[in-house]
Amino acid sequence: MAYTNSSTPVVVVLSGSMEPTFYKGDILFLNNDPSPLQIGEIIVFQIEGRDIPIVHRILEVHNEEDGEQKILTKGDNNEGFDRPLYAKNEMWITRKNVLGRARGLLPVVGHLTIILSEFPIVKYLMLSIMGFFVLTGQD
Repeated sequence: MAYTNSSTPVVVVLSGSMEPTFYKGDILFLNNDPSPLQIGEIIVFQIEGRDIPIVHRILEVHNEEDGEQKILTKGDNNEGFDRPLYAKNEMWITRKNVLGRARGLLPVVGHLTIILSEFPIVKYLMLSIMGFFVLTGQD
């Protein structure tokens, strides 16, 4: 986290909104350097009141006189921009919403995370099997 300057340096893509750039189950590595964001960059951002971060591309950037950037995003595979996803009455996201910029990719590996979150029974089954081997294993 210290090296990447991001509270979330690794995220799993959870939807197909960025296909064909990223697919569901891909793992993204993030960096949140303080340089200004640019149109075309892929960012991960968090909307207040929502638990799951969003991975989308910057469509527009407006630089305010005070240095703040107002950002409009869109998923590559979506018809329209993301304003309906933003907080109520918000037309833009700002830098405080951004968790990081996509800097690296590990394809497909994140499917395990998705399976464990969508099917908790699989998680409990895996934990039970591991517990069984710990209890029955010999040194």
